[in-house]
Amino acid sequence: MTNPSCSLWIFVARPDTTFLLHTIPHLVKVNNYPFEEVVLAVDTAPLMGDKVTRPFIGTMQELRECTEKLLQAGVVDRVVDINYAADYHKQVYKKHFGTPIRFTHNYKGYPILGSIFSIEECKSDYILHFDSDMLMYQKPNHNWIAEAVKLMEENPQMMFVRPLAGPPTNKKKTEPYDVFKTFGSRVYLINRKRFDKFLPMPVLWRDYKTTWINSLPTPIKTALSNLTGKGKLDSWEIMVTLQLQQTDYFRANLTNPAAWTLHPKDRSPAFLAALPNIIARIEAGDFPAQQAGEYDLIPEAWYYSRLPVDAQLQLK
Repeated sequence: MTNPSCSLWIFVARPDTTFLLHTIPHLVKVNNYPFEEVVLAVDTAPLMGDKVTRPFIGTMQELRECTEKLLQAGVVDRVVDINYAADYHKQVYKKHFGTPIRFTHNYKGYPILGSIFSIEECKSDYILHFDSDMLMYQKPNHNWIAEAVKLMEENPQMMFVRPLAGPPTNKKKTEPYDVFKTFGSRVYLINRKRFDKFLPMPVLWRDYKTTWINSLPTPIKTALSNLTGKGKLDSWEIMVTLQLQQTDYFRANLTNPAAWTLHPKDRSPAFLAALPNIIARIEAGDFPAQQAGEYDLIPEAWYYSRLPVDAQLQLK
């Protein structure tokens, strides 16, 4: 019996141009798996929601130049644009939600169609998704993906798997994974055929200012939103979470301290200047004691407090 295949897919968009030449080679390196292919999925849609206010938004040309560098360097195998063709949009939404929906992104500007696109266009048995800003450690000779695939093969209700969230604490866990009925979209490994059984998922809309609309059945809200273009589609994470809670499936967070992830929220000049050093420390398994057990990167623990006072003032 041959081992199941797996591909790595990473989202990239214009707000990522300042860091993706650091983070993507890092993610490919530390995952250290014989991926069938490594693919960048490029979001070419106009920015919307809170993405518009992100600092240092690059141009589409700058994003293209970054992805071309990664392609030419052999870091990734393919660069593909998310398919926004109307027919494709309608077809995959019908499969994933049971109904056409006008919006390709949620109200915050996160590419829901992009999430679906990666899963649908991946040809491997498994797909590992990472957002492009993620950071990760994996101990040499450890293989968290092989561990996760083995667990998924043994547990048919395990829908999503990810490494430990945040560097380990001193607390030892006896179970190989923790069970959650919630979902996070920044990093996940799925079996694509199993995910098909998870569909269709519920459609969720944010509350309308016109309160009487909120009491309408979801299909009516969807029809109104499709007609008027004024609805606010909720997060894919929340819709997946609701589906987990309504089924026997669950998400597993591995407890093995040999692999862990960090999510940096900061995009300041201090973060961008410190990023190469942060990545070097993480790849060496080094982290500040304050960061242990914390999933979101704590800026002052890594770099800000080490800067001279005059440099701190300049960055404010």
